[in-house]
Amino acid sequence: MAGNVYGYARVSTREQNLDRQLDALASFGVDDAAVFADHASGKDFERPAWVRLIQTLEPGDVLVIKSIDRLGRNYEEILEEWRAITRGRQASIVVLDMPLLDTRREHEGITGMLIADIVLQLLSYVAQVERENIRQRQAEGIAAARARGVKFGRPKKARPASYTAVKASYLRGETTRQAAAGQLGVCVSTFDRWIKDDRAPRPATA
Repeated sequence: MAGNVYGYARVSTREQNLDRQLDALASFGVDDAAVFADHASGKDFERPAWVRLIQTLEPGDVLVIKSIDRLGRNYEEILEEWRAITRGRQASIVVLDMPLLDTRREHEGITGMLIADIVLQLLSYVAQVERENIRQRQAEGIAAARARGVKFGRPKKARPASYTAVKASYLRGETTRQAAAGQLGVCVSTFDRWIKDDRAPRPATA
């Protein structure tokens, strides 16, 4: 007996539009009532519609998505979810933008599932390599910028004009740390850092 056909669509923010994905799902034959849609980041699978979809899937059902990145951007997690659906729940997955990612047994029997698994692992590998390349390029760019004297991080907060007088009052024991910081409009840790920096020995000059 043939199972139900469900669709899944996702965009990262409510300002983005689901129409292209919904049109593709409708063209495949997915009923509007059988589409689960999230407005959520692809960083993980803790999304309301996705959780409901997974709880709904039964053996023999088919899940249709427009493209693999609608599942998410972490391919290790995509692999886990993919296998949980196709092997754990015995449901099929169809990715419209990539016909090789179609695990329906009618498609090419067990060979179709094998091909889809190989393609998905290849995509995972390529995504991981790209992430590592991006991190390497970022690290090289930061190193080159630092070599040119570029400084990173937030700039140090400037001391207000009243700092010298407030500091002197604090050092004489007339003002508490909390009160001194409040008078300067900064947090206590910033005031402590300023005091510590002032006490640090200055490098000798020639």
